[in-house]
Amino acid sequence: MKKKLTFKNFSIYFDQYLFISISLLSVMGLFFLYSASQGDLSAVIKQSIFVGFGLFLMFILSQPDPDFYKIFSSLFIVLAIVLMFATMIFGREINGAKRWLNFGFFTLQTSEIIKIALPIFLASYLYNKPLPISLKHTFITLALIFFIFYLVYSQPDLGTGLVVFMAGIYILFLAGLGWKFIFTSFGLIVLSLPFLWNNFLEPFQRQRILTFIDPSSDPFGSSWNITQSKIAIGSGGMSGKGFQEGSQANLNFLPEAETDFIFAVIAEEFGFLGICILLSFFFFILLRCIYLAVNARDRFCRLTIGGLSLVFASTLFINLGMVVGIIPVVGMPMPFISKGGSSLLSFYIAFGIIISMATHKKLMQK
Repeated sequence: MKKKLTFKNFSIYFDQYLFISISLLSVMGLFFLYSASQGDLSAVIKQSIFVGFGLFLMFILSQPDPDFYKIFSSLFIVLAIVLMFATMIFGREINGAKRWLNFGFFTLQTSEIIKIALPIFLASYLYNKPLPISLKHTFITLALIFFIFYLVYSQPDLGTGLVVFMAGIYILFLAGLGWKFIFTSFGLIVLSLPFLWNNFLEPFQRQRILTFIDPSSDPFGSSWNITQSKIAIGSGGMSGKGFQEGSQANLNFLPEAETDFIFAVIAEEFGFLGICILLSFFFFILLRCIYLAVNARDRFCRLTIGGLSLVFASTLFINLGMVVGIIPVVGMPMPFISKGGSSLLSFYIAFGIIISMATHKKLMQK
């Protein structure tokens, strides 16, 4: 496979496996969105505009040399933090959450930008540090991770906050964090759980966890979403009920069918076989990213590819986990499938950067 296409003095950097698989997944997302929205063409058209622009953006961002992202990583993270503070002041509030900046033609969820900027900045900060990572650099990294996590959590947005937190931890782990520090930190977190429960979580977040532990406690209230999701998934059987034939979404039993719970719609209409086909695309993309990370030209590229790929994997896992009931509901879209421009564009940006890291080679491997 040729990753660089050369036309005289002009080179195009391109990974056909990622580009084709993501394009097909995006088209499938439009197909599923049409059904989940009960044939709402306006929603599909709006989403298709984001898909078209996102694919173009992914291609553009794959062209610069990785050194470009390394040099400007500090600017990216500062800009992302400024946008987060601007959201606190000027943000648009929806259902008690202030997560969006309204630019007139587009409403941006700023936390989607920071979850991409943080791994790139940490990769540029840690790539040349000696192994194992010293306590000084570990604590500096953790301080930034917790600061940004708090900014996202305070919107409030625990789901995206967890992804941002894990994005930073992934980079720290991949950069060579010592196992002794990892196990010690895990023990401290376990011991601090009662304090976090009483002082950190909002009442509705504690209720979601209690609902996860005992879904039958409030079947017509806090348990409604996950109960209807499980009914939709279970009723799909092996081959599903058919396109637009799912009762849970079409009869409005399933809330957030176009966003957080779109996987339940897919499972009901296309069954076990349909979700196997869908998940095989995600699995292929993740395998491809692992291959690209292993074969990247230097440590910075490996850290960036690994970090952004794990952000993608974490988002997918949290979405699937909450839909099937193995983790509490936190509100997380399914990558490339769920309705929503900010989340969609953030992953096109991430994969554009991944392709840049993977396709630009040097004569000497570091």
